[in-house]
Amino acid sequence: MSISFPILDRILDAHGGLGYWNGLEAIDAVISASGFLFTAKRRPKLDHVRMRAWTREPRFAFYDFPAPGLTAELIGTNEVRISDTKGAVLSRRENPRQAFRSLRHLFSWDDLDFIYFAGYATWNYLITPFLLTFPGVIVTELAPAKGSLASLTRLQVSFPDTIPTQCKEQIFSFDGMHLLRRLDYTAEVVGGWAHAAHLCDEYRSFDGIRAPTRRRVLPLLFGNDPLPGPTLVAIDIHDLRPKTGVTTA
Repeated sequence: MSISFPILDRILDAHGGLGYWNGLEAIDAVISASGFLFTAKRRPKLDHVRMRAWTREPRFAFYDFPAPGLTAELIGTNEVRISDTKGAVLSRRENPRQAFRSLRHLFSWDDLDFIYFAGYATWNYLITPFLLTFPGVIVTELAPAKGSLASLTRLQVSFPDTIPTQCKEQIFSFDGMHLLRRLDYTAEVVGGWAHAAHLCDEYRSFDGIRAPTRRRVLPLLFGNDPLPGPTLVAIDIHDLRPKTGVTTA
């Protein structure tokens, strides 16, 4: 069944409200990230990296990454690139998702691979639940689950091809305060086997936006309960700053 508007309205209000969100152009963040996926793909952890997520389109930037003075960007579904301080593009990859089909990606990711994966994933995380209002996104309410998920409102979300994300079909779970507590998805660029439960905790308010500052991604092999480890990705959000006007970083 299609989700009723009152439920979605309460979810959006709990995270800051759609009216306020529609006045924003971007969210600036300072984030650290690590975990088993970083080790498996031979990627260094992120330590207090500055990032920007645009609120109205799939666009994301890492600043001083992958080296000081450089800017790494995800542009929609079709491009990732690295630029210098003058805006000159040093490297670029079109159709970056297609590159993950090569054998090399089973063992390591290069800078552009990581920019694509971490760029679209973090963009999704920072603008959810307002991402659910994007054109082409279909949201339906699932029946109550049993066990550890019984108290949560679960929404099945189907994404259009215009939105880069983990997989087309995902489940978003919200608590009694209508705050996002969990996402279930398959990280397709990692592998069709990479089913995960993404847990959201330690909510804080940032200039009108309420967001989780501690995120942990755990393997989800069967049923509704994730394995206790390894932690695939650990994300800590140190700061968020909503932006009403965007010029430069």
